[in-house]
Amino acid sequence: MTTQAPTRTELVRRAADLVPLLRKNAAWTEENRRLHDETVEAMADAGFFKMRVPARYGGYESDTRTVVEVASELGRGDGSVAWTASVWWIPGWMVGLFPDEVQDEVYATPNVRVCGTLSPSAMAVPTDGGVIVNGRWGFISGALHSHWQEIIAMGLAPDGVTPMPIMALVPLAELEIIDDWHTFGMKGSGSVSTVAKDLFVPQSRILPLPAVLQEQYASRLNADLPMYRAPLLGVAAATTVGTMLGLARAARETFMERMGSRKITYTSYDSQQQAPITHLQVAEAALKIDQAEFHAHRVADLVDAKGASGEPWKLDERARSRADVSAVADLGKQAVDIFAQASGGSSIYTSMPIQRIARDAQVFNLHALIYPSSGYELYGRVLCGLEPNSLYI
Repeated sequence: MTTQAPTRTELVRRAADLVPLLRKNAAWTEENRRLHDETVEAMADAGFFKMRVPARYGGYESDTRTVVEVASELGRGDGSVAWTASVWWIPGWMVGLFPDEVQDEVYATPNVRVCGTLSPSAMAVPTDGGVIVNGRWGFISGALHSHWQEIIAMGLAPDGVTPMPIMALVPLAELEIIDDWHTFGMKGSGSVSTVAKDLFVPQSRILPLPAVLQEQYASRLNADLPMYRAPLLGVAAATTVGTMLGLARAARETFMERMGSRKITYTSYDSQQQAPITHLQVAEAALKIDQAEFHAHRVADLVDAKGASGEPWKLDERARSRADVSAVADLGKQAVDIFAQASGGSSIYTSMPIQRIARDAQVFNLHALIYPSSGYELYGRVLCGLEPNSLYI
């Protein structure tokens, strides 16, 4: 089955059209710590869950730049929505690394949503025909609206002795959900924990993680698709950056909407718009957003260019992709912080979107694969001729 994929322009327009709905549901989303069902249905209707699905399953095979631009628009409406969409796109893409018969099973569900993690916080014991998994995974964004979860567990190498992390796909219905997502930011992502108890996973739905990280994928039919001629971490890195761009743009829009009607208390400025300090703040923040956009587009365009040409990734390109994400997070948060600080005391009320945007931006920066200092250090090590100190590159 194939379908006519919408253009990037069309998908971005659909995302922009959802912004009013996302902003309307944002307070409910925060209070209930999950996406509103209306939001998920609207995303499905817009085709966003097909973007990283192979065309033979009716997917769009959207390129990475399109993913970034769509996420940026969703982030203008609600950071939690953009983040959850990004997380669904990454494991959803990872389904295409598995054997083709496994993809047949997963993609048989219309608008299938796959959540996941890269943390090996479970154990997998070999058994006839597969493994038995026990463990718990945290920060599983979108689990409450997902059909499958991609998991990582510590298993054994083919020698039966050496520990080796494995990647597997399991139906969400076979996992226990722990409602422990009580946070100060990204509340609506519903990033709960999931638990496996004596869960059997067939061998067909298992891949050795070291092989995956070395681009040794199991799918025969996806081998020549540009979307799959890329390393997992390069794809994951590029897929996340749109959320931060959207948050930064939302902060600017929110600030500019209030600026003209807001006075600066205890000064002679009846309108914040007239104050020179406002001009400096707006210019500084706007330029930081411009810089963040440069890094976001560079990492996305790298993934797409390499996918189109089939050229292998160099080590410095892999490290730089991690650093680009860190730069987007760093610069985007700086821009958000400027707008939030300039919004005055009245902005601390929960009815004001800027405080939610600022909290979401801070949480985004704390993600282990995004945290700016870690990304910069990794890139610096490689530039200095040292081996990377992380397998996630």
